[in-house]
Amino acid sequence: MRVYIPTTLTGLADAHKAGELGPVPPDAFAVTPGLREWYVSDDIEELEYAALTRAAQASLRLLAVDPDAPRRRVVVAVEVAETAVRFDPDRGLDPSALGAVRLTRPVPFSEAAAVHVDADDAQADVSAAAAALGAADTGDDDAQFTVDGAEDHELLWYATQEIPNLIG
Repeated sequence: MRVYIPTTLTGLADAHKAGELGPVPPDAFAVTPGLREWYVSDDIEELEYAALTRAAQASLRLLAVDPDAPRRRVVVAVEVAETAVRFDPDRGLDPSALGAVRLTRPVPFSEAAAVHVDADDAQADVSAAAAALGAADTGDDDAQFTVDGAEDHELLWYATQEIPNLIG
């Protein structure tokens, strides 16, 4: 099962050094029954993109609480057995929980399939979005517009062999 773990460049560097993704157990996003119902699609690529997008939103939240992390959203895609993934079916259609899963075990870094990271030119918008998140959460439409601006940037795909260059 493909699972998307949100992090930051700082978190990616720590995980690379430690040899596993954490904290344990990591929160992540995947194609869950609730995400399928919400997205109303049978196209697995579209559904996985929706899960990746949810993970990118969670990465932005991590940036909002870590002012020292470089202002680029990071999502690590991993392949795990379905038995290693848990989700709450009672929150399946809760907008804040769409696609949210919890891994039941640590994820060795060797299970990473790819890394998705914002391009350098997204940093200003991502920084503004991270700063505006709190206001957006309280219903400020202008702040929500700023947060949505970060989502206009597509995350770039990197092979795991490229991670040392990303964190270097």
